Amino acid sequence: MKFGITYDLRADYIAAGYGELETAEFDRPDTIDAIDTALRNLGHETVRIGNIQSLVKRLAAGERWDMVFNIAEGLYGFGREAAVPALLDAYRIPYVFSDPLMLTVTLHKAMAKHIVRDMGLPTPDFAVVRTPAEAERVNLPFPLFAKPIAEGTGKGVTAASKITSAAELGRVCTELLATYKQPVLIETFLPGREFTVGIVGNGEHARAIGVIEVVLLANSDPEVYSYRNKEICEEVVEYRVVDDSETREAVELALKIWNVLDCRDSGRIDLRSDANGHPAFIEINPIAGLHPEHSDLCIIAGKFGITYQQLIKEIVDEAINRTQRK
Repeated sequence: MKFGITYDLRADYIAAGYGELETAEFDRPDTIDAIDTALRNLGHETVRIGNIQSLVKRLAAGERWDMVFNIAEGLYGFGREAAVPALLDAYRIPYVFSDPLMLTVTLHKAMAKHIVRDMGLPTPDFAVVRTPAEAERVNLPFPLFAKPIAEGTGKGVTAASKITSAAELGRVCTELLATYKQPVLIETFLPGREFTVGIVGNGEHARAIGVIEVVLLANSDPEVYSYRNKEICEEVVEYRVVDDSETREAVELALKIWNVLDCRDSGRIDLRSDANGHPAFIEINPIAGLHPEHSDLCIIAGKFGITYQQLIKEIVDEAINRTQRK
């Protein structure tokens, strides 16, 4: 097959004048190299398309592909992750990973939580703060947890994200609103263990490839899987393979959420346990990072004996089988 590869290369945006923080979710060249090599090793022809601007130009010029391996995350708005898939849908070009609807819903963390909660699955109680004044009306017990409503890679999550007073809540919300220009999600803070579950597959074919516990070490930002902790994870985070009843409950819940949200091909679900040791949904990443050594999904795969090449093969096989079942 002829595979196009869509992505946002961080270096391109930095060169164009964008800042380090606003491009934090974008990819490094070695990630694109790894995906390209893996696809070629599977016998596919590859074309590096790049970002949505490049995709628009190539489509307008009449270029087409059998399938697109899409990891472009976009830059603006709640639909930024959906822009490339929506364009590919318009041209009836199949692609790997989720569709525009689910990419938009899952990027907006409160919308995803509404669906999960409405389906009777556990997620922390929450509120959405759109202005500093709304922070004063949040009616949830402390401690709370605050983060931007539509960011990834831990952006906006710091040691200050765990909030223990109304004064802290007002200050943190004001800072996040000013910095990220989007609503703030406020959740009841869960004090238990943190898990991330890697998933491959669709519908009844979906399966967990592994689950790890995220254990923060002594020199980390405490109690929060923050942007800093993720950026220097090799130094401050232990990704621990565990197998106990709480872990198995996390995997079972993650698979239910994956299917409730109609996500496709592969992704990652983050959960945290309450004071009684029961996991609850925190957020989902339907376009999980694919850096071979740094990204959580690849770390999970490696700890469960799945090579990077095998992971890409399983993802692509699922995408191809899904499109052929239609």
